[in-house]
Amino acid sequence: VQLQASGGGTVQPGDSLRLTCAVSGGTVSTYLMGWWRQAPGKEREFVAAMAWSSTTYYKDSVKGRFAISRDTAKNTVYLQMNSLKSEDTAVYYCAASRQKYYSRKGAYENWGQGTEVTVSS
Repeated sequence: VQLQASGGGTVQPGDSLRLTCAVSGGTVSTYLMGWWRQAPGKEREFVAAMAWSSTTYYKDSVKGRFAISRDTAKNTVYLQMNSLKSEDTAVYYCAASRQKYYSRKGAYENWGQGTEVTVSS
């Protein structure tokens, strides 16, 4: 499966962005789909995931601000990010897994190329 992330940009604190992950070579509803991020000098970390059952999972610090969703007709996964903070600045990656371990980086077999999000005043 191939993943193409887009939608990043530079915004101010409190703004919103929606990231898009276009999926090809596989059906989005049959994968565990995740969003991860990597800030400069830091490890890549889990942000959000949606299982094939539509169950969603979130990093504690983004709960209530971020929302993962999918459009099966477009074979696309989204990450709606609201009330952005400077600490959300990172390169965001979408990833796909056939496993159930949503917060385990090694469980994701396929990764997109990343899209950069900068939150700055």
